[in-house]
Amino acid sequence: MPEDCANPRLAEWLKEWMDEAKERNSKAYTVYKKAYDSMKACPLRFDHPSEAQQLNGLGPKLCDRLTDKLKEFCDQNGIPMPPKRRNKRRTSEAVLSDSAGPAEPEQHPPARKVRKSQPYVPKLRSGAYALILALGTLDRESNQAISKNDLMALAQPLCDSSFYAPSDPTKFYTAWKSMQTLENKELVCTKGHPTKKYYLSDEGWEVAVRMKATLEGPNLSLPSPKGQKRAPSHGRSPSRHISLEPVTQRAAPILQAPANGTGSTESHRRIVDALSDDESVWAVSEPERPNFVSRKIHPEIQSVSAQPSSEDTIRLPSGRFEVKMVLDMREVRTTTDRDYISAELKKLGVVPILRSLPLGDVLWIAQVDSVYAETLRRANVGDDEEGNAEIVLEHILERKRLDDLIGSIKDGRFHEQKFRLHKSGIKNVTYLVEEYSLSAERSEKYGEALESAIASMQVVNNFFVKQTSKLDDTIRYLARMTNTLKSLYETKDIHVIPSRRFEAEAVVITLDRLRRISPGRIYGVTFSTFGAMCDKSESMTLRDVYLKMLMCTRGVTGEKAVEIQKIWPTPRALAEAFEARQSGPDKDNMVSDRLGNAIPRKKVAKSLSAKIAEIWG
Repeated sequence: MPEDCANPRLAEWLKEWMDEAKERNSKAYTVYKKAYDSMKACPLRFDHPSEAQQLNGLGPKLCDRLTDKLKEFCDQNGIPMPPKRRNKRRTSEAVLSDSAGPAEPEQHPPARKVRKSQPYVPKLRSGAYALILALGTLDRESNQAISKNDLMALAQPLCDSSFYAPSDPTKFYTAWKSMQTLENKELVCTKGHPTKKYYLSDEGWEVAVRMKATLEGPNLSLPSPKGQKRAPSHGRSPSRHISLEPVTQRAAPILQAPANGTGSTESHRRIVDALSDDESVWAVSEPERPNFVSRKIHPEIQSVSAQPSSEDTIRLPSGRFEVKMVLDMREVRTTTDRDYISAELKKLGVVPILRSLPLGDVLWIAQVDSVYAETLRRANVGDDEEGNAEIVLEHILERKRLDDLIGSIKDGRFHEQKFRLHKSGIKNVTYLVEEYSLSAERSEKYGEALESAIASMQVVNNFFVKQTSKLDDTIRYLARMTNTLKSLYETKDIHVIPSRRFEAEAVVITLDRLRRISPGRIYGVTFSTFGAMCDKSESMTLRDVYLKMLMCTRGVTGEKAVEIQKIWPTPRALAEAFEARQSGPDKDNMVSDRLGNAIPRKKVAKSLSAKIAEIWG
């Protein structure tokens, strides 16, 4: 045995077991040899064999065998068995060594870090967040409690989700579900029977105080709803203090500028960028009012020449109208909850006008007061049946849930709606896509089609696409957009195009010409004119009907239908062209051969050409 071995007795026993295993040709020889080499090379002295587990090759079983061997040795020689140390400190005494040697330095294994439990912090504007802050307004000293209905009414303004209806019609849980979490964490207690009343426990009050101190600092007032932070009013209404210049810089989405000017498009880009950032603080910016040189026809309403010819518009001065949001009455949460959207908008300070819209789901109008509405009617502009002249502004929104968007792509309504939105003449189109629970199979099947449709709207159609996670987010977005448009338009003049100007040419052509001449001006038409030119059945020309007939064929987009109409102007011309062809490939490939030199996205494949020939030929 080497003289420098710190534990010669333990090493001797390991060597005996190693030799026995070698004689029996046992596989245990390798185990004992590895343990023996580690024990022989170890410079530390062990008071008890269990301490040898730190060595390479000595596990719990081998150390237990060494312990039994040591106990047998002590019994035979009348030596007391050394106690098993519970702590990691070692003494300088050597129990197993025959000769005393110098004490080795103590070595301690690294202490295990004890992870401290983090205090509970609810997510901002979640159900638990709102419930704790609402209960935090009660009197703590008197142990005041509140009923469920009163608590939900108090907490609803502080939460993004609803306490009364699920955010998704396919789900059954509301924001009140968070109360179960608070009770399990013993932050909220109840009392009373059969009617429960809720109050904060001592731990709950600690969480409430920390939340208030974090949110407001020394001022413990409750926070304002998300997205409605106010700037100093300076005596003006809060709706005029919605920022158009973000304090925090963010990457803005790329929007393609149309050919009819860049001034108003840049304004729209700033609007939608502002509305896409829920947590930015916006500063008030007073828009510049353009100076128009015009000839007076009325003290307030003036006819302005858009160009040296007779293209006249009616100028509606700022301050004589109010921007209102018009919501399609068919936009409902469920068939049994039809007033949810309008009721939630009213809670956010926006009172929508409910009516059936000929196009889109939401649009914004300038509602003129009764005095100037009469003047507009005398100028043959305001022809609204209710007597209030309403001017359609330059923004319209189409809302689609994911399941509805998939259905419109399948049956062709998606391309038809995009075509009508483009034809309406409204410059700024927002396409809002709302998430919805889809099965894994359906999501995988139509995932690429959805991505392609969204990309096409942004790149090809120049629509602004906004995606929301639930209906409550959509409602808050509509409220912010309404307040932003109020601050933008109510301080500017609106140039109204008389209805008689659309008799000779299309609306889009007139609006494009005026916007190219004066890109800084805001142009609008009356709601009656907008309804007449966007209606699906009224005032439709043969060309419109022909294009819709072509687009009923799956695969024929609006662009392809226009290219087909240019070559065969009428349905009769297309039918006669097919009759003049012989059956077979000559007839099937007629459309694809004529459009073979068109740009790729307007090119008609041979399979689609054969389908058109089957229908029209």
